[in-house]
Amino acid sequence: MIRDQEILKQLVDMVERFVRERLVPVEHQVAEEGRVPDEIIQEMKELGLFGMTIPEEYGGLGLTMEEEIHVAMALGHTSPAFRSILGTNNGIGSAAVVFDGTEEQKQRFLPKYASGEYIGCFCLTEPDVGSDAGAVKTSARREGDHYILNGTKRYITNGPVADTFNVMARTDPEVKGARGVSAFIVEKGTPGLSLGAIDKKMGQAGSLTCDVIFEDCKVPVENLIGEEGQGFITAMKVLDRGRLHIAGVSVGIAERLIEDALQFAIERKQFGKPIAEHQLIQAMLADSKTECYAAHCMVLDAARRRDNGENISTESAACKLYATEMVGRVADRAVQIHGGAGYISEYAVERFYRDVRLLRLYEGTSQIQQIIIARNMIREAS
Repeated sequence: MIRDQEILKQLVDMVERFVRERLVPVEHQVAEEGRVPDEIIQEMKELGLFGMTIPEEYGGLGLTMEEEIHVAMALGHTSPAFRSILGTNNGIGSAAVVFDGTEEQKQRFLPKYASGEYIGCFCLTEPDVGSDAGAVKTSARREGDHYILNGTKRYITNGPVADTFNVMARTDPEVKGARGVSAFIVEKGTPGLSLGAIDKKMGQAGSLTCDVIFEDCKVPVENLIGEEGQGFITAMKVLDRGRLHIAGVSVGIAERLIEDALQFAIERKQFGKPIAEHQLIQAMLADSKTECYAAHCMVLDAARRRDNGENISTESAACKLYATEMVGRVADRAVQIHGGAGYISEYAVERFYRDVRLLRLYEGTSQIQQIIIARNMIREAS
């Protein structure tokens, strides 16, 4: 659902120009230093990129899902590290508050997310809990007007720089599975909250992750999101939206990889002519373009369905599954088209090849998406 085509075009054009003129030139620097420069983060804040999906009444742009996908695709044309730091504020870092937070929580936190004053993160995964999200072991015990949290969360994006931690913890140890899990906002500096070392990853340098540790961490009752036992439902709402966003980013990255591969193939000569004129190279380019186009169409279709109020649990999982697997294949072909150059860090495709591998893992692995799709199909047919 696009409310105003011209305004959206201006926004996307602005993001594309920012990506082209400011972000792409410092991609290599971010990869080398493992951090996004402070001045770039400040520019993102000034452009309103930290609050794109946050409702307008709380200082954001209030983008619809379809509008968000167009921006996500534009951001996909550069290193995922840039999108990662602002993406959590627009998605999994703030969405729980947007969906199920109290009015007081929305007034308190959303304007700070929207301005970029606060960086949010989403704490679901644990050392023994990944795909089986209903098996959360982190506990939250009610004591008077506080909850006492204990446990460890793992691979938390933006954990090292976060101001708030949206945490899934088990409030009812007697209830096994998802129904005993509740959602909390834990603020930076809360006694009992500590961080592990920054993870060293295969790719996505500059996107910071770490363990988040709770040891008798006292969280005020007013920081409970929604009702006790509803945290898993909140988490699934957050992930449904987040999976569509990741699918959109995957399309954008694929488009960038295809552009780079095509340009290289036109300029690189072998056997007396540009390799773009060799049919086997053309086949790889054509397959990449076709798969990227298919993902582009399906993500926009699912986004429109969500904006229309439809339940898109199946479609969201299908988009996440197809788009992230697709960009992996496109990245592999891009390296192949570059030949030996594609294995050298001087060329962006080497970095993207490593970066996109994570897309098939976080916010639900490809195998989890397959299970969700199949279970929904069986449930609807029964």
